[in-house]
Amino acid sequence: MSNDRNFPAMTRTGPVGFLLLAAACGGGEPGARPAGETPASEAGSQRGRELAYVTNEGSGELTVIDVASDSVISSIPVGTRPRGLRVSEDGKTVYVALSGSPRCPPTMPDEECEKLEADKSKDGIGVVDVATRKVTRVLPGGSDPETFDISRDGTRLFVSNEDAHVATIVDIQSGKILATVPVGREPEGVELHPSGGTVWVTGETDHNVTVLDTDSGRVISKIPVGKRPRDLAFSPDGARAYVTSEIDGTVAVVDAKGYKVTNTIKLPAGSKPMGVEFSADGSRAYVANGRGGTVSVIDTRSDSVIATIADIGTRPWGIALTSGGKLYTANGPSGNVTVVDTEKLVVLEKIPTGELPWGVVVGQAP
Repeated sequence: MSNDRNFPAMTRTGPVGFLLLAAACGGGEPGARPAGETPASEAGSQRGRELAYVTNEGSGELTVIDVASDSVISSIPVGTRPRGLRVSEDGKTVYVALSGSPRCPPTMPDEECEKLEADKSKDGIGVVDVATRKVTRVLPGGSDPETFDISRDGTRLFVSNEDAHVATIVDIQSGKILATVPVGREPEGVELHPSGGTVWVTGETDHNVTVLDTDSGRVISKIPVGKRPRDLAFSPDGARAYVTSEIDGTVAVVDAKGYKVTNTIKLPAGSKPMGVEFSADGSRAYVANGRGGTVSVIDTRSDSVIATIADIGTRPWGIALTSGGKLYTANGPSGNVTVVDTEKLVVLEKIPTGELPWGVVVGQAP
């Protein structure tokens, strides 16, 4: 999202047709552990369990939540404006998008926002070691990195750079940018197809989704969708993609093989759809409705809304599911994460986090 005007809310690549860039890695210096959090030495007690990680854009920290107890066990300083995040398959590493671009609230006129200076030295992808709860390095991520995904083999990142209208491909081990690829204007959502063969990037201003080949970085297709697409998710079998369109208040259903919209799901009035996630069995999709303050539940067999859960919080954006089916939403201005029971479709509780929680992801504890 462009300077947060809406108030927040892993293969080989070839060189053909790309602007190749080299970039050096930086580092991060975490601060002191807040009083009352679980010491890192006790991290072993979390093995075999799931943890939820929340980026707090305003306070520059990563909140770690024990999914079993829904309690905060750590708060890790990571850098400036953390937003998009991913956890490695083994649960040992969390990657966090950091940005030195200023955050402009929706009440700020565009001309005023443009006067604010950006510190590009703060842009990057922070690498957090879960066991030690420290930022071990900062990878380059292009200009103002917002969201990203990881290749199937865990070697590369695919990053959206909204202000540059490109996607950046980063080699994790070397810490070098392999390529930058023009995509739809104001790219935001990034999702790797379950096959690992393509990565999809939403373009907010061009109202489309760009499909990239993960081996070559070549643009395979550009798919028109609804206005201001924010996020997307794939059905577990990879057959369909659901793309949220904030302005239209809709979800586009895309044939992931034919690269075309086959249906459009209208959400309840007032919905401003942002994050979207499929259930593990693919029978449902859950949509965080942003400034609508709700979560909509879609039956994916009929592509119809079967429930909308109220009282989620102010501007739910990031959304994630546990293996047991609990749902978490990061609610920016509310300063908390809401926990939802997806069987009873009720709010269980709200967990205080840092300032302006933006994204949330669930992974296995190392």
